Amino acid sequence: MLQIRAKSRVIALSSLFAALTAVGAWISIPILYVPLTLQTFFVYLSVLVLKRNAFVSQVVYILMGLAGLPVFSRGMSGYGALLGPTGGYILGFLVGSFVSGLFLERFSERRLSKAVSLVICVSIIFGMGWAVLSYWLRWDFNLAFWSGVAPFLPGDALKAFLALVLAKRIPT
Repeated sequence: MLQIRAKSRVIALSSLFAALTAVGAWISIPILYVPLTLQTFFVYLSVLVLKRNAFVSQVVYILMGLAGLPVFSRGMSGYGALLGPTGGYILGFLVGSFVSGLFLERFSERRLSKAVSLVICVSIIFGMGWAVLSYWLRWDFNLAFWSGVAPFLPGDALKAFLALVLAKRIPT
């Protein structure tokens, strides 16, 4: 019975975080090619709450977009959003949540493990976003970094901090 309850909780929370990530895309400040959104806040929070199962929430989120729902930033959907200049960030949500969730599950008893897991997640999201942005816009890595990564790091540091604070209040 407890196992069924635990699986139901994971399914419910994964669905919730997929929906919150979609809502986060609509809360947006347009900045050149890469908009500032709350998507990453919900990815970070999902990692802290769901650990490795945060990956499931991002799979659901991406599948919603591929099915045609306008869940990506700027109301985009479909393969074009994933294969365009900002697609690396979206794919980074998937890979970042997987790797940082596994890290957190493995080292959860260590004091700084939650913060380190979010640093890993931020690094993967922005690393993948940076590479794809550079490729699609035919920019050198330096220009892509200063346009698609650097302006967002202070805000994402704040989002990660707020996710750490809020996650303490969510029962696991």
